[in-house]
Amino acid sequence: MTSPGPAQRIGFLGPHATFTEQALHTLPEAADAELVPCAGSPAVLAAVRVGTVDAGFVPIENTVEGAVPAVLDGLVDDPPLVIVREAVLAVRFDLMARPGTRLTDIATVASHSHGIAQTRRFLAEHLPSAKVLLSTSTSEAAAQVARGEFDAAVASPLAAQQHGLESIAADVADNPGAVTRFALVTRPGQLPAPTGDDRTTLAATTQNRPGSLLGLLTELAVRGIDLTRIESRPIKKRHAEYWFHLDCLGHVAEPAMGEALAALHRRCDVVRFLGSYPRAANGRASGEPSTAVVGP
Repeated sequence: MTSPGPAQRIGFLGPHATFTEQALHTLPEAADAELVPCAGSPAVLAAVRVGTVDAGFVPIENTVEGAVPAVLDGLVDDPPLVIVREAVLAVRFDLMARPGTRLTDIATVASHSHGIAQTRRFLAEHLPSAKVLLSTSTSEAAAQVARGEFDAAVASPLAAQQHGLESIAADVADNPGAVTRFALVTRPGQLPAPTGDDRTTLAATTQNRPGSLLGLLTELAVRGIDLTRIESRPIKKRHAEYWFHLDCLGHVAEPAMGEALAALHRRCDVVRFLGSYPRAANGRASGEPSTAVVGP
């Protein structure tokens, strides 16, 4: 359950100029590391598992669309992975196209699914006839526009600069205050030391019987542990059975959290400890909105 220290190689959702890369640059671990773009969040997690990178950086949730399902599912796969740090940044999306393109010229628009989700109203109002297509990342969508595969992309201003595009419309997000949370993930090792303002992430499965989830939550509540997120994800190949993903305030090295984790191991079928790590400052953005994130 590791603190990566001076990680030599950090994988991230590529290509370059994604929101994920921009968020990664806010972490001290990125300063001297080799940053390795990967083709999707599952590929980032896979690279960490096989050891081709020392750590991986992936989006885990945003305030508009909620959790990133592929990341939640990937975190509970084997071999185990743990979160050692998080980053939370604000969002800015632009609609961009090749130079000289007018709004009326646009028949196709591409972006990552979370980018599309966070600009639905703008696209419906200004491009109601355009075909909306998905790409592996916002920056890849911009690259595809530069290559002539699509007419326009929803991505960051940095992606427009990176790929030689022009912003046709700026700040097109439906919810300008939205933020995304990212996680730095490693193979298990030494835990980050408690800071007094930490988050612990867990995943658990319970028997399908009345009160199972209540019992799980009670183990946290009776110890005064603040639950900040709970989500369910289906267990692959097992019908009507689910992983419950939990974020709690506190560090596993603290008595209350340590006792709660032990109690969950007694009560639940499976418990995955997914890390105790410093919280991002107040869940607020750091850095300029124009270079910040949303989704991948």
